[in-house]
Amino acid sequence: MKVLTEAQLRAKHKKEQMENLIVKSNTIITPSAKEYLNEKNIKLVFEDKEHLETTNEEPKESQKEEKFTPKYICQYTGGHLEEKPENMTQLYGNELVFKNHPSIIFRGKLDSLQSKILEIQVLAHKEKKSKLIDDLQEILEFVRNILKSEVINEKIKDFNFFGIEETDIREMSHNPKNNLGVDHILPDYKMGELVIGLNAIRSNIREVEIVSISLNRDDIIKSLNRLSSAVYVMMCRYLAGYYK
Repeated sequence: MKVLTEAQLRAKHKKEQMENLIVKSNTIITPSAKEYLNEKNIKLVFEDKEHLETTNEEPKESQKEEKFTPKYICQYTGGHLEEKPENMTQLYGNELVFKNHPSIIFRGKLDSLQSKILEIQVLAHKEKKSKLIDDLQEILEFVRNILKSEVINEKIKDFNFFGIEETDIREMSHNPKNNLGVDHILPDYKMGELVIGLNAIRSNIREVEIVSISLNRDDIIKSLNRLSSAVYVMMCRYLAGYYK
């Protein structure tokens, strides 16, 4: 009896762009796999049946008796687990992977990045920099959207920062003197806690970007690249007096 997981479907669909999926009638289909089939409008075909059955149809009584939902499924072997090992975690639904899986490392780096943004927001609040707090909140929400897009495997659409198109953000970060009135920044402690804090956020974003390469998601890499540019623009704006 074979188990069909969401991870297996994602890999297969990426290669073949399926419209129909042929399986044996006694195949166990995980709940997350069913959701993926419905989401992608893939019809499920049982090779020993004469008709098509979609995943949103109610199973027949005979099928209900054969199927069960395991608590956890190991992505590597397809094996069932009742307890989650300490060195494994959930990737999608009840599918377990080792904690050094590229997606889990990426999510952990994003978590650390969010922590740093919140830390600098607290500092900005103490110094009553309301504009800076708002811009940091926009950065924070964008980071959370990146995380969401990775988890649900949804492409990141067109975006902007502070009402500025991402292409213009890139131009501003490359030519701050022409666009913001300040030269390129070589961070120095004399610039103060907030500028140095923004620089820490920028460098953290770069670390996340490096980790994201293993995901093979060009949209995520581009988003992180522009995000670091946006934070650099914030640093230049701060030194230019924008956040006073």
